Amino acid sequence: MLVTFFVILIALLLLIKPLQKNAFFLIYFALMMASAFLCEYFGVRYRPFSTPSYVIFLPFHIVFINLMTVMAYGVDKRAAQKHAWRVPELQLHLLELLGGTPGAFLAQKMFHHKTKKTSFRLAFFFVLAIQAVIVYYAVQFLVRI
Repeated sequence: MLVTFFVILIALLLLIKPLQKNAFFLIYFALMMASAFLCEYFGVRYRPFSTPSYVIFLPFHIVFINLMTVMAYGVDKRAAQKHAWRVPELQLHLLELLGGTPGAFLAQKMFHHKTKKTSFRLAFFFVLAIQAVIVYYAVQFLVRI
């Protein structure tokens, strides 16, 4: 399982170059690897790239990517208030695209942040549409198995 997590996360880093500079993704990466290690340490072991290892990957991914997305929005809101370095919008959208849309939506409501800028909102809903298509095809694929 550790191998599965590692390969998936490294592939994301190599395929999506902006993630390499995204501190929140790197924290997510560390959390995912730590959770995979702890699973194996406590006896939850599956062959690399087996269905159970993907099934275990998914809940960890959903929790941690949304946690990091909320954290990124919170850091960006605080930086905006202090006129400090901001989290680039591309990094926020990448976190959303990787599955952090629920966290982004929650953070927008919680922090009242990124709710009025039209270009950001359009990109946010575009990411949401892409995710809806991905989820649709993933469900169709899983139904056939």
